[in-house]
Amino acid sequence: MIKLASYNMRKGIGTDRRRNPERTLEVLREIDADVIALQEADRRFGGREMVIGARLLEEHSDWKAVPFNMRERSMGWHGNALLVRKSAEIVGCGAIHLPALEPRGAVVADVRIGTELVRVVGMHLDLSGLWRRKQAHAILAHLDAEPDRPPTIMMGDLNDWSAASGVLRDFGRHYAFAQTGPSFHARRAVARLDRIMVSRELRVTECGVHASAAARKASDHLPIWATVDRDGPAIP
Repeated sequence: MIKLASYNMRKGIGTDRRRNPERTLEVLREIDADVIALQEADRRFGGREMVIGARLLEEHSDWKAVPFNMRERSMGWHGNALLVRKSAEIVGCGAIHLPALEPRGAVVADVRIGTELVRVVGMHLDLSGLWRRKQAHAILAHLDAEPDRPPTIMMGDLNDWSAASGVLRDFGRHYAFAQTGPSFHARRAVARLDRIMVSRELRVTECGVHASAAARKASDHLPIWATVDRDGPAIP
């Protein structure tokens, strides 16, 4: 069983408008997932410096950042980052360049957790429905280019909530969604912008929205989580 989480951490800026990476890390420790997809993990301007510093992550967490090495001081690519247990093996990783009017990208890594090898994609899609669909198609084409890929997990802020159309329908043709619930806005969550999706080899056994007191303050999004298993029964 693997525990997953996705979190738009809003560059560490909470609902009190204070930047506090230690508070963000506290929320992640509460969830205690094996693999975490972060959105807005880097500062927006300048050198796109990582918000949760490497020393803070090393000394105060059980995770390491997947090293995409796209920018010297960034954790990820266009704010997308992946954290995995320090005991996990990173078999390979890379960035997916997405079509966009503003800078957008996705990240992908093959990670071995215990005896299980999975492919993980982290993403933060556009506010525009047209560009979101182009980006979703680019991600799916990237994955489809390797038909023998490992079981695949996709996580992130999709900026879409209509299951009947748009990117949710596009992804839903081949991936199952964890029914985690609304995650935005953190003070009164009504929109399901954040999603966890798994390929058909995997089953979601549990899932939810992490709505602790710390999470309600640390970002305008609440983190979502799910546990997956190759052989576990699907949740109703």
